[in-house]
Amino acid sequence: MILVNRRYRFSASHRLHVDALDEAANDEIFGKCNNPFGHGHNYELEVTVHGEIDPVTGRAVQLDRLDELVGRSVIDRYDHRYLNEELPEFAQTVPTTENLGKEIVRRLRAAWPSGFPHLERISIFETPRNIFLIGPTE
Repeated sequence: MILVNRRYRFSASHRLHVDALDEAANDEIFGKCNNPFGHGHNYELEVTVHGEIDPVTGRAVQLDRLDELVGRSVIDRYDHRYLNEELPEFAQTVPTTENLGKEIVRRLRAAWPSGFPHLERISIFETPRNIFLIGPTE
């Protein structure tokens, strides 16, 4: 059994804000991330899979197939998007990186091919200090 990590990049913007709370509460909870005009991140997404090493190819995963899957399911959807306003999954959900990660895992699981190495987890690097690890059952 071997773990394989593959990194991807995408840029997106969001505003962390809860409509049911007043401005003072939103400012206290989210600080500068509650900017009414939003703010952006250059996210790094790390997808970790585990599987057996194929005795013929010497590989645990076909990287081009993984790239296509992540590109179609995640990068094409989120790259250069304003999450709050452009994507229905964040119409009623605050697009924190935690919620973004849960949605990415959900999308990957829905598209995951049968027989493909197991999705172990994803990691999202929002900033050098903010890194989120989300397992596939979250």
